[in-house]
Amino acid sequence: MNRRKVLVTGGAGFVGMALVPLLLKNNFEVIVYDLCWFGNIEYLKKLQTNNNLTIIKKDIRDLSSIKSALTGCTDVIHLACISNDPSFDLNPDLGKSINYNCFEPIVKISKEVGIKRFIYASSSSVYGVKKEKNVTEDLLKEPLTDYSNYKSLCEDILLKYQEDNFICTILRPATVCGYSPRQRLDVVVNILTNHAFNNNQIKIYNGEQLRPNIHIDDMASAYLHILNSPENIINGKIYNVGGENLSISEIAQQVSEVSGVNNIVIEKNDDIRSYHISSKKIEDELGFKPNKRVRDAIEDLAQKFTNNDFKNPLTNPIYNNMKFLKQNPVS
Repeated sequence: MNRRKVLVTGGAGFVGMALVPLLLKNNFEVIVYDLCWFGNIEYLKKLQTNNNLTIIKKDIRDLSSIKSALTGCTDVIHLACISNDPSFDLNPDLGKSINYNCFEPIVKISKEVGIKRFIYASSSSVYGVKKEKNVTEDLLKEPLTDYSNYKSLCEDILLKYQEDNFICTILRPATVCGYSPRQRLDVVVNILTNHAFNNNQIKIYNGEQLRPNIHIDDMASAYLHILNSPENIINGKIYNVGGENLSISEIAQQVSEVSGVNNIVIEKNDDIRSYHISSKKIEDELGFKPNKRVRDAIEDLAQKFTNNDFKNPLTNPIYNNMKFLKQNPVS
């Protein structure tokens, strides 16, 4: 049997940099298709040791290049996007062009060239604010921002193309936390840990909002799990993928315990986002269950901070998507 060949759009990103080594370790041939905005291509090149990894440094809006890259692949994991609300709001036209406008053409091309599985990285933010104790996949989507709205619309697009010979699966990840070779320090667990270790303060807003999080290693494992799951079970399915549902205050307390920093400052703002996602469906149907906790992510980052592995973590825009894009505008 020929080795499966997976194209990972956004493979040089935060999650992609954890996923690609895992795919290579599990004997997949991998194509990373990414503009490598954040200068992390050197890490990927170190993985090119057995001719199983190809790096294509191009824009996903370049449809002729995408078609060429997709030809001969068996699977697609579509991670590429302008990630998080502040980054999207910085340049809404850019965000729409990358997160939405090119999505349907890529799906069409994937189907035309014979891709067998198309896995789309959506977001649990498509639910908006929910009162339900556990937010399940069958609840109404009520996205609050352009970023989450386009995630929602792309879900609808993908499912239109689903057929028995074109397996379409959507994952709605919780907020991913922890260490990656393409580090982000602009997501809640990572933000609080960074400030505890490098600013001797943990500042939170409001505090009672629930935030679902998942360790980055578990998120990478979820994509691998979908690649290896039976087609007849995952086709046309949507799965929440979360680890722990904790309030901001609970996350801050765990950061405090790991860091030894007791200076927790609470301020008020108008951030009303709060939801508690259920990941029971993916466990019941596919047997996938996260192995790590938010605390593990905090401890992983703590070790990196202790070792001074990050350069100017409080101010360096390389670790903050919005700040980086603001200083390095693209079109």
